[in-house]
Amino acid sequence: MSQTFAPADADALPLHVVDADGLDGWLSAQPPAIQTWVAASGFMPTIGRTLLIPDSSGKPALALAGYGTATARARVRFALAAAAESLPAGTYRLATPLPAGDPETECLGWLLAAYAFDRYSDQSGAGARLVCPTDVNAARVESIAEAEALTRDLINTPAADMGPAELEAAARFLAATHDARFSVTIGDDLLDRNFPMIHAVGRAAAPDRAPRLIDMRWGTTGPRLTLVGKGVCFDTGGLNLKSGGSMGLMKKDMGGAATVLGLAAMIMALNLPLRLRVLVPAVENAVSGDSFRPGDILTSRQGFTVEVNNTDAEGRLVLADALALASEENPDLLISMATLTGAARVAVGPDLAPYFCDDSAFATALEPAAQRVADPVWRLPFWEPYEKMIEPGIADLDNAPSGGMAGAITAALFLRRFAQGQRYAHFDIYGWNPTTAPARPKGGVGMGARALLQALPDLLNL
Repeated sequence: MSQTFAPADADALPLHVVDADGLDGWLSAQPPAIQTWVAASGFMPTIGRTLLIPDSSGKPALALAGYGTATARARVRFALAAAAESLPAGTYRLATPLPAGDPETECLGWLLAAYAFDRYSDQSGAGARLVCPTDVNAARVESIAEAEALTRDLINTPAADMGPAELEAAARFLAATHDARFSVTIGDDLLDRNFPMIHAVGRAAAPDRAPRLIDMRWGTTGPRLTLVGKGVCFDTGGLNLKSGGSMGLMKKDMGGAATVLGLAAMIMALNLPLRLRVLVPAVENAVSGDSFRPGDILTSRQGFTVEVNNTDAEGRLVLADALALASEENPDLLISMATLTGAARVAVGPDLAPYFCDDSAFATALEPAAQRVADPVWRLPFWEPYEKMIEPGIADLDNAPSGGMAGAITAALFLRRFAQGQRYAHFDIYGWNPTTAPARPKGGVGMGARALLQALPDLLNL
């Protein structure tokens, strides 16, 4: 679920947001009664600190919210959301412009603070509603919040209720909502239509969880953007079975698919002038008598042979066939998103979305956009000297080079082989908040999607 803004004509309490340098100046302009109340409360303008100030009858007349220092705000993506989570339920309007920050991003944070995953038990987010400031595009912010809620819901849903069929149903519903064209290739039809590695990874699952390739198209004019998202709905590790501790969060292994669907929802809701294609290889990496095995050599859609040295490196296999299909159309920009490697988490932790690209113009557009919308990214290299690490000799490619070095880079290099020279970027995301922060509860989360949305006009000359 996501929250919308309160109506513009709502009876809203004025909210004054003051940073560490602004409290004294604000107080000096207030009546003595307010000055006395604030002083008696011990209010300090730290992030998340709020105060209701009554009128002479004791009813709330206005609210005060701390905005902290620039240093403190740099450590919190959505400072205003901290106030939304601290204020009592009700309706508020910003009485003055924010002291700093991007108003659209801060208002988005307010809406995201209302998110709660309530499918299995009663849950609620912040109950404080905001009247959208006149300088913020309410429809745009609400569309982004709704799309982020979709991504979070998909990731948070356990694998029993979010298998390949359910992921297909969610994508199909999104397509229907926005009049997008939709097709899917399922089970043994994957072999007939030359998606052998998607089939190999997913064939061991139960028949009602058969592997599939989801294909959604939207838009008829403009540059071509293709998004490919890893949809491993649960990853046991296959015959290279994960430990119990490592398997515990594997419902989120379709986080790449959830994130590209969220980004697609933003693009379609905002009616961006482009031609969008979304490809999601949706599988369950299960264990059965039909599991693919360590040592197997698979032949990909592109024709490369791939030696399977670890069945737990399955995400790059399913993405490879989807990337090969995407490349056949020569899109103007090709992007893959996946919860792909633990090495990426070791490198940058859970907050940053590491990405790989050869195009310096892509990075030049993406990184300031990411900073503006509080969706941080970090560029990692397609390091050419490591290409030999993914070439095993017995086959064209190795899905899991031995040695444990540069795991995120070698995975990205593997995928780049299947992008076939396209303008390509790969995001190795985590898709999960391990701890709660303002507007970012513990659980599933989109990473990199809002940064890409912000950068698309520059990336595609829209």
